[in-house]
Amino acid sequence: MPAHSAPALPVSALPGPFPLDPAAMALVLIDMQRDFLEPGGFGESLGNDVGMLRRTIDPLRAVLAATRALGLPVLHTREGHLPDLSDCPPSKLNRGAPTRRIGDPGPNGRILVRGEYGHDIIDELAPVDGEPVIDKPGKGAFYGTDFGEVLAAAGITQLVVTGVTTEVCVHTTVREANDRGFDCLVLSDCVGSYFPEFQQAGLAMISAQGGIFGWTASSADYLAALAPLGGGAAISPVAISPAAAAR
Repeated sequence: MPAHSAPALPVSALPGPFPLDPAAMALVLIDMQRDFLEPGGFGESLGNDVGMLRRTIDPLRAVLAATRALGLPVLHTREGHLPDLSDCPPSKLNRGAPTRRIGDPGPNGRILVRGEYGHDIIDELAPVDGEPVIDKPGKGAFYGTDFGEVLAAAGITQLVVTGVTTEVCVHTTVREANDRGFDCLVLSDCVGSYFPEFQQAGLAMISAQGGIFGWTASSADYLAALAPLGGGAAISPVAISPAAAAR
């Protein structure tokens, strides 16, 4: 574990203040991919309004910029499959729109296939050198990946979670993280759903019962907590080796 050289930063959150530790935290961007957020992708092929997810982009850009400026660790995930679909079980492959499924050709290449244009992260939030990208075959970031090993090697115990969609890949990852002992802070305006009712319920479920899965806060509350670090406060953020994760 890295040495702590600064006290925890309280983030105004539900169900109560989240003790953000700059020496043990990482920002995680879940599946901010073209196939989910851009016209012609997998999300739209299922009849969804991608504009519902694109509302997350501007607040997440601000969060990402502030986190990077302080030298705090950032990780990205992408859901997708090998070109031969050998890691996509039939039960998943056979779901979705009858005329367009995983692996089928689309305007941005084969849908949710690694290496295709649509599988990659949107330009507005593209990873920079040194930021690991975890390619995952399932909804959660831990299943079938080395995400847990990457976090453990860096001594990370707190995840600031953003991305899409709230009730699917975000929720699955937070639940997996909770079972593994991580504290999760979900930024409510930096996660999105195609369905407003799922967004509301998904966020409420995380912080219910005293924070059964974690905490929720706005991006403004997170940025306010980070503000003192911009004044030169000493921190020792963890280092993540991108070599341990797929790019």
